Amino acid sequence: MSLSLALNSAQSSLATTAQQTALTARNITGANDPFYAKKTANVATSGLGTSFVASIGRAQDQALYTRMLEATADAAAKSAHLDGLNRLAATIGDPENDWSVAGALGAFQNALQMHADGPSDPILASQALGRAADLADRLNTAAQTVQGARATADAEMAASVDHINDLLARFETANRAIVVGTAAGTDVSDHLDTRAKIVADLSREIGVTTITRRDNDMAIYTDSGVTLFEKTARAVTFQRTFAYDASIQGQAVFADGVAITGPGATMAIKSGSLFGNALLRDETAGAYQKQLDEIARGLILATAETDQLNDPAILPGQAGLFTWGGGPALPAGTVAIANLAAQVRINPAADPAQGGDLTTIRDGGMNGAAYDYNPANAASFSGRLQGLLVTLDAQQPFDATAGVNPSTTLGRFAAGSVGWLEAARKQADKEAAYQTTFLERTSESLSNETGVNLDEELAMMLELERSYGASARIIGAVDAMLASLLEAV
Repeated sequence: MSLSLALNSAQSSLATTAQQTALTARNITGANDPFYAKKTANVATSGLGTSFVASIGRAQDQALYTRMLEATADAAAKSAHLDGLNRLAATIGDPENDWSVAGALGAFQNALQMHADGPSDPILASQALGRAADLADRLNTAAQTVQGARATADAEMAASVDHINDLLARFETANRAIVVGTAAGTDVSDHLDTRAKIVADLSREIGVTTITRRDNDMAIYTDSGVTLFEKTARAVTFQRTFAYDASIQGQAVFADGVAITGPGATMAIKSGSLFGNALLRDETAGAYQKQLDEIARGLILATAETDQLNDPAILPGQAGLFTWGGGPALPAGTVAIANLAAQVRINPAADPAQGGDLTTIRDGGMNGAAYDYNPANAASFSGRLQGLLVTLDAQQPFDATAGVNPSTTLGRFAAGSVGWLEAARKQADKEAAYQTTFLERTSESLSNETGVNLDEELAMMLELERSYGASARIIGAVDAMLASLLEAV
């Protein structure tokens, strides 16, 4: 080898080592970033023995990355659904204090039993009225809580849609830089890290799948196959509903013009926080509201007054101690009536504060003389109270789509509703914990495969330092040989 070739080789080695050192420093700087992938210099040699950095490699494991995206979307969906169920659980509170509708129903039945044991005592009658008012209030409050949870889920969906559109816009910028840089042969590894982080953030909001094509161009689809990005970002749209009641159905989310949430969604998504909130808003909260409405209907029917003078076919049953917006007529059929739990209230005819008569709880007659069970006004009469206790504890038909036993007593249906919600919450908590743990393990595995190991980088730094020293010594030796040659000449 000539001295000039040796000098060129040493100089190129110094330049290559400098680039590798800078890359190692870059790796060390990004070690704490979970979305930073390790960079490596792909070194090549020329025919003249010089070395150069041909390209920058980026560590990746597509299978693990895809699994991480799926785990992120699943964990976000379960967590969002669990948060909604926890909001619904406010209708139950601490089981010890009888805050739930089932607890209030039990307290009302106990007060009614005490009044039946002392039918002439106005204090016991007042207590029975108070417990009835508490029960109606619990139903009203529970209905408000359920609809509030739906409104919160709707707001979370709106925030998710805004975030999705923002992420898609940022993705478009990063993807364009990658495609242009790849075609030009420049280093796009940092842009790839940025794009990977954007896709991971996107998967928290909505389940996604990706396809990488020529020049590192990437397309994104929902987990149901709707296009989110194909050369350009597609619009994700949603019209927020600010106030809910049981009769209002939330709006669907559309991606590229296709419905991806809601009962009528043609290509419904299956994961992501958007899915979890939509599930809560459209299904879980709706089923629980239906249970509350059925409890209200059963309560109105169980306390209804019937004609005591004529044929019941001539004078139909009327709402008694509990009435509703459609009163005094009774709720018809065995299908849940939307918003009934929000409408149920104490009959003014029994409430002295509203101009009513407290004795109508014992005697009936809230709907006129034909419905009076105690026309003799006997102070010890308890037949009507005992009859109320029997009907409250009798088996009733309930809406079969409510998710609770459709043929049982009112008390058991109310208790079953509490059990249904608590079971759903327990299952959601279990699934959220599992998915979160799975995500942590998947992310850890991906980091082990593609992340930066500081020990390895420091060892590489020492190796590069020795290589740099060796190249410097070659240059020194060549310099000495050239000096000797010049002296000889």
